[in-house]
This record gives sequence, structure tokens and C-alpha cells, in this order.
Amino acid sequence: MTRETSHPIAPASPRAHLSPGRLAWERLKANRMAMAGLVFLILFSSACVVGPWLSPYAFHEQPRIAEGAVPPGAEHWLGTDHRGRDLATRLFYGGRISLLVGLLATAVSLTIGVLYGAVSGFAGGKTDSLMMRAVDILYALPFTVFVILLMVFFGRSLILLFLAIGAVEWLTMARIVRGQILSLKAMAFVEAARTLGQRPGRLLSRHLLPNAAGAIIVYTTLTIPNVMLLEAFVSFLGLGVQPPMSSLGLLINDGATSMEAAPWLLLVPGLAFAMTLFSFNFLGDGLRDALDPRIRD
Repeated sequence: MTRETSHPIAPASPRAHLSPGRLAWERLKANRMAMAGLVFLILFSSACVVGPWLSPYAFHEQPRIAEGAVPPGAEHWLGTDHRGRDLATRLFYGGRISLLVGLLATAVSLTIGVLYGAVSGFAGGKTDSLMMRAVDILYALPFTVFVILLMVFFGRSLILLFLAIGAVEWLTMARIVRGQILSLKAMAFVEAARTLGQRPGRLLSRHLLPNAAGAIIVYTTLTIPNVMLLEAFVSFLGLGVQPPMSSLGLLINDGATSMEAAPWLLLVPGLAFAMTLFSFNFLGDGLRDALDPRIRD
């Protein structure tokens, strides 16, 4: 008689029963730098929302106008600027403006880029080639100069700032979405949907774009700091947010003019801005790893 050899069954992974969304969240939680960035963004955003309301000073009020730039102390715990305005209030108000510009301008670029890239990738052929050549031509333009020209010729309103920055930040998003659509539309589930008579619009909205959502989410988190950096540069040149309003870029510009006499005016907004950019980048890297379908636990 032959003796059968039994092989032990490998235990299932403890995460095998989790949904894809829950699994991505567990991976994200395991990334300490991404979670640290997420926590900082939540805390800083909350402070920017409620801070100006809780402050005893308005962002344009000048309680120490006679003394000018006062170092941090009990009454003004981040000090005052050279016009006697409370720096903490202006920091939170400026952070609110910078985050708002980052989010809304990214939303503009997300809308244009996703629609353009999806149509280009789905159409294919000559249409795709023509649309991508247009993107290549736009890539050759100096976008910072383009934004500055828009601000000079059409005014310096916040709404125009959202639209101008968003209108020049969509190109990379379009390329990413196009690449995702090109790779997805050759898969079997898309061919099955076509066989069942799915219309092109429904095929894009129900099958292709949801499967490209991971890459779109990741690049969105990386676009926000790029937009904030461009806004800071424009404000640094004096063409963005106008006084007495403030943004992180405008505060850094003001601090740079008096960094030797009052270094806190540059260090405080500069540190807040740097930590915000790092946090978005850490979160984007963490989301990229968490949403990568090639990773198996």
C-alpha cells in the first residue's frame, strides 16, 4: 500500500477578508511618514479654519503699530510683523488662503486633466495623437510667465488666481489619465462590457475611470503642493494675494525683507509652508504604495 503524504495548508493572510478600500487604509496606517503628514495636515487645516475666529485680533488689525515688529511673547505668541499685526492670526489666515488656492486650483486642473486624458486615451488613433501633440506644445510654454501675464492683464482676484493656476497644472494629470485608460481599455472586462453593448460614455464612467481612480488620487495629493508653491512664487513677486490679505507666500515675502531685524517673520511662515509641502508629499507617497495593486500582504 502506498502511504499518502499530507501537506499542511498554508494559513490565510489575516488581511485576506478585507475589502480593497480597507486594505489600502491598513497599508496607509502602517506608513508612519504618511500618517504623520496626514495628522499635521488635519491639525494645520483645523487651526487655519478656526484660528482667525478665535483670535482676539483681526488679520488686518494693528494693535502694536507704534512698536512695529515685536518678538514672540505672552500677548502675541508668534510676535507681530513690522506693521504691528499679530503674526499668529495672519499665519492661520494666510494658511487658509494658501490651502484654498491649492485645493480649488487642483480641482480645476483635475477636472480638465481627467476629462482631456480620458477622451484622448479612449479615442486613440489620430485623435489621441493630435490631442497629445497639443499637450506637448503647451508643455513648452513657460507656465509661470503665463500665470503672471494672466494676473497682469485680467486683474488680481482670488477667483482668477484659482483659474489661472489650475489652467496650467492639468497637463501631467492628462498624461497620467491617458496612460491609465490606454492600459485598461485593452483588458478583458472592457471587451466584455463592449460585447454587452455598453456605450462609450458609460464605459468610461462605470469601468475605466473608477479603475484609474488610484493613480488620479495619488497625483492629486502631489499636485496640491505644486499649486501652493506656484501661488507662493506669484505672491512673492507681488502678483498674487494682495495686502492686507495674506497667504503663506506673501508672509514669506514680507519676512524676507526684514529677516535680519525680525527673523521670526521669515522662520514661522517658512517652517509652516515647508511642513505643509512635506506633509502632502509624504501622504502622496503613502497613498501611492497603499493603492498599488501589485502589493500583496
